[in-house]
Amino acid sequence: MNSPYGITSIWLQGDGVIKSVAIILMLMSIVSWSVIVLRTWGLWRLRKPNLALADFWHAQSFAQGLNVLGTDRNDNPYRHLAEEGQAALDHHQNHKTDLHGNLPLTDWLTACLKDSIDQSTDKLQRGLAVLASVGSTAPFVGLFGTVWGIYHALVSIGVNGSASIDKVAGPVGEALIMTAFGLVVAIPAVLGYNAINRSNRTVSAKLNRFAHQLHAYFLTGAPPASSKTKGALVKAIRSNAE
Repeated sequence: MNSPYGITSIWLQGDGVIKSVAIILMLMSIVSWSVIVLRTWGLWRLRKPNLALADFWHAQSFAQGLNVLGTDRNDNPYRHLAEEGQAALDHHQNHKTDLHGNLPLTDWLTACLKDSIDQSTDKLQRGLAVLASVGSTAPFVGLFGTVWGIYHALVSIGVNGSASIDKVAGPVGEALIMTAFGLVVAIPAVLGYNAINRSNRTVSAKLNRFAHQLHAYFLTGAPPASSKTKGALVKAIRSNAE
């Protein structure tokens, strides 16, 4: 037997405002969960390229290094960054007569690598504005439903002249459920936003570090030296000077 105070009964006895609030919250939940799933899947697919960054500099050629990073250029910001850097180097060398040909190679590479990082960062941030909006507005949408339910309860009390539980249970139930719905929608959106944003900052930091290494490689034709190699090189220079 269905409860007269269940969700189904509350939906059937609710007016257009309560139903509209419930539908809006449901749509907000669907959108936010879609963003969470898609962004999480995108970050999950980057786990192999993240691990391959160290192996890139052990490749015997630049082309082999690109294969180490992966073959999917559109969803791989590291490969996209490396290819954009190589394209910038080739373009600068083959178009000396263009305006950018008067720029120093280091400035041209810096600008192109930064542009690639900005593009990848924009892709990583897609949908986060939706999560932030849902997380901040869903409780207030639910609160509006709560206020409307309480208003119905007060009207019912005024019309019937009594505050018996059978007269106000329905409207009060609407109010409580709208509050709960608002929190159920907002909490996953906020948690998802924080988790995805934290992962995006990690990827952005790796992109900036990789761009610095690529910048040095394209200028010198050799991968950047490690801290140990740099220390040994400094000692060798000092010993030769002595």
